[in-house]
Amino acid sequence: DDTDHLANKRVRSVGEQLQAHLRTAFLRMEKIAREKMTAAEDVHQLLPNMVLSVKPVSAALKSFFAQNPLSTFMDQTNPLSEVANKRRLSVLGPGGLGRQSVPPQVRNIFPSHYGRLCPVETPEGQNIGLVNQLTLYARVDEYGFIRSPYRIVRDGRVTDEVVYLAADEEMTAKIAPADTPILDDGTIATEMVQVRSGDEYPTIPREQVEYMDVSPSQVFSVSASMIPFLEHDDAGRALMGANMQRQAVPLVEPEVAFVHTGVERAVALSAPSVIRAQRNGRVRYVSAEEIRVETGEGDLDIYRLKHLQESNKGTAFSYRPAVRLGQRVRAGDVLADGASTQHGELALGRNVLVAFMPWNGYNYEDAVLVSQGLLHRDTYTSVHLETYQTDAVDTKLGTEEITADIPNVGEEARRHLDENGIIRIGAEVRPAAILVGKVAPKAPTEGSTEQRLVRIIFGSQAEEMRDVSLRLPHGERGIITQVLQFARYRYQCQRCNALFYRAKPMEGRNCPRCRGTLQPLPEDELPPGVNHRVRVTIATKRLLTEGDKMAGRHGNKGVISRIQPVEDMPFLMDGTPVDVVLNPLGVPS
Repeated sequence: DDTDHLANKRVRSVGEQLQAHLRTAFLRMEKIAREKMTAAEDVHQLLPNMVLSVKPVSAALKSFFAQNPLSTFMDQTNPLSEVANKRRLSVLGPGGLGRQSVPPQVRNIFPSHYGRLCPVETPEGQNIGLVNQLTLYARVDEYGFIRSPYRIVRDGRVTDEVVYLAADEEMTAKIAPADTPILDDGTIATEMVQVRSGDEYPTIPREQVEYMDVSPSQVFSVSASMIPFLEHDDAGRALMGANMQRQAVPLVEPEVAFVHTGVERAVALSAPSVIRAQRNGRVRYVSAEEIRVETGEGDLDIYRLKHLQESNKGTAFSYRPAVRLGQRVRAGDVLADGASTQHGELALGRNVLVAFMPWNGYNYEDAVLVSQGLLHRDTYTSVHLETYQTDAVDTKLGTEEITADIPNVGEEARRHLDENGIIRIGAEVRPAAILVGKVAPKAPTEGSTEQRLVRIIFGSQAEEMRDVSLRLPHGERGIITQVLQFARYRYQCQRCNALFYRAKPMEGRNCPRCRGTLQPLPEDELPPGVNHRVRVTIATKRLLTEGDKMAGRHGNKGVISRIQPVEDMPFLMDGTPVDVVLNPLGVPS
């Protein structure tokens, strides 16, 4: 009778929602086709492309992913956030509850959530209790009901058979906890066992026990399962710890935590953050670009390693080889580590030396004091990618042009630009550096007598252009990693294969570099009025700085208040300076 019991709720998957959304589009498509066939004079002359219009279907597909309130970019901050994003469930959205009309009891934790929805991991804001996570071993069946695994118990003996139960099947079952002591032959050690039956906890003889939990961690989600000694944490702090692990920025040099829970490898292998061998073999070639594995059949498997790929969160994603030349690998072994992984295990942060002591008020409340040594060792350094774009468009005064011939700009400012006025890959740029040289026609003014005379003599040839170049914003610096061009007019040299992108047709048909013949190429798809588009990507190395947020796995978050020189930091008896100083009052809270 309880509407909030999971026996009365089912998961509506993305495919199911998309199917319902596309159904109306196909009905509209059918209606249009019928009208065209009815209006046609000779039905036998009709072709399928004359009758069928795919516009309603493509428009419905776009609107589903662009306008659905549950549709978001995948959280690619780190592998854990990606896995957690895919396992998220919400009671909001189409067919669910409205955000304004949510009964308070919906946010509560219910007995039927056991082993299905995590009681810890949920947002801290207004969506608390409305957005939940699937637990570690839960699975959704074909009907949309969440099932949890249990070991079958027969006559007081625990078997290795595992069965997945739905919430309604579990209501009358007698289930023993996973940490119940058992003997070597699988028999439950004690005569009487406290079990879970519905929302009651009776103590019954071991022969009456029907099932047993498969693991103590089956109650919690992936993020919560990664908190060591979770049972000793306050519930509110555990919630923060689970949520903040998903916010960890990938570091240049990640390091596996000293204290594990055992879930780290499973998370790394579940996300596309590592490259695994597809077949058994021996490594024959290793470089930053690719790994080649010779298989037993004599084939050569080639694995390409991405470098400085941009994630949805603007962080840089690169693969690093994790194998040596000549090493034997089995199918499924890790060949290359990605962001936030080391040796095929999740590595969200670094192991540092922490002191718990007050330090002149600089670690008051949630403030954190950090040693400058962490900066020198690049301990918490991360790489981020920024993309800048400029368009050469048609204006009332004429066409903008991307060029290296920029008025009133010296040779020093143009030293990193190529002959087309675009920055070279690998160039190191600082604030206000020119990324793309661009000029636009200047509005004619009366000007001085001399300027009017020049205009009369030379006509439009003296038309002045103004500098509208794309420059790097203040406070940014980095290295150019990628340059992409799109243009209305594209040419390729038949001799040297050089590509040329132009906003206007090229006057000559010879290559400016080798005088070879230029072959016109199809134009790129650009918005109306845009003739030439240049997109520049910059990799920026970001060091730890005051104001950055740091956190542990137990909800002990704080903001860096001061970066202190190493010689001024507290030190151990042997003289080793500590890396971080935290407030001791943060431990009992």
